[in-house]
Amino acid sequence: MSLRASPGSPIPEETVRVARAAFPKGNRYMQMHDALGPIYNNGQFAGLFAQTGQPAEAPARLALVLVLQFAEGLSDRQAADAVRGRIDWKYALALELTDPGFDASVLSEFRTRLLHGEAEHLLLETLLTLLQEHGLLKARGTQRTDATHVLAASRTLNRLELVGETMRYALNRLAVVAPAWLRAHMQPAWPERYGSRVEHYRFPKADAARQRLAATIGADGVALLQAASAPDAPPDVRAALAVEVLRQVWSQHYDGPEDSPRWRQASDVPPAAQLIHAPYDLEARYSIKRGSAWVGYKAHATETCDEGTPHILTHVETTPAPPPMTTCWRRSMRPSPSKRCSHGTIWSTVAPRTPQPS
Repeated sequence: MSLRASPGSPIPEETVRVARAAFPKGNRYMQMHDALGPIYNNGQFAGLFAQTGQPAEAPARLALVLVLQFAEGLSDRQAADAVRGRIDWKYALALELTDPGFDASVLSEFRTRLLHGEAEHLLLETLLTLLQEHGLLKARGTQRTDATHVLAASRTLNRLELVGETMRYALNRLAVVAPAWLRAHMQPAWPERYGSRVEHYRFPKADAARQRLAATIGADGVALLQAASAPDAPPDVRAALAVEVLRQVWSQHYDGPEDSPRWRQASDVPPAAQLIHAPYDLEARYSIKRGSAWVGYKAHATETCDEGTPHILTHVETTPAPPPMTTCWRRSMRPSPSKRCSHGTIWSTVAPRTPQPS
């Protein structure tokens, strides 16, 4: 896709007239456009598009749609419908009332371009620069950081489900990487045991039977690991990520001799913050905050908290769940004494870190 000209034209008169009639006092999106004007321009995203081909939807508008979408917590389909049907969005985007908008898939495709082009930081940094130019964001202002949970996009598994699903994951991946090798080393019981997704309700109820099942799965995993690490194993098999994941999960949940692994007691496994909780998302970790427990990540958001000015997010970063982030800092290059923010909590203020993309 090629790039269209930047959407720098003023808001169509009919859009202004209808929007003012519907919102005599304006609303936040209309006030945003009136105060800041166009926030993004197509030139900022030129490197993400080819010079030839079918014209793409203006990326400057798509970038603003992503911001509005995040502000309201909308799905892609809901955001695309808002572009088509909401007067305040058409005002903010400087669109004709009759503009048909675009398909919802355009937003996903644009986010992919931003990530692959490592340009996602433009959404926040451009807005922060504009706010500084308008005096709404001041250097050396007081800021606070807080964290919230981000759930992993995977099902929560108990320990027995995890080892069974990890074995299934390894077999499925090796079936793609080296199908002939896997057929030669497949044990007769494996297709039935790991052919379907491992579900808790299919497990035996008695504890002794569950222990025997854990031992059986452990022996299956050891057999696969030994075959994958043998000198005659193909390089693609030995280097497969699925094999390494299987090895790590087995080291966390089994102990004893390699030919007869022992199922660890719950008190004998590593801390929950170090455990792999799903073979499909290795960075997802267990965490707990204010009584809420989850497996996934933490999103750290830093915002200004000076009195008399808008509270503005200045930095967002996602990390694995366990590391705490409870500091607050000024936009300054040297440490400052602790200061009480307007919300009443005392936060220590330290030198800011270099912003990283979320």
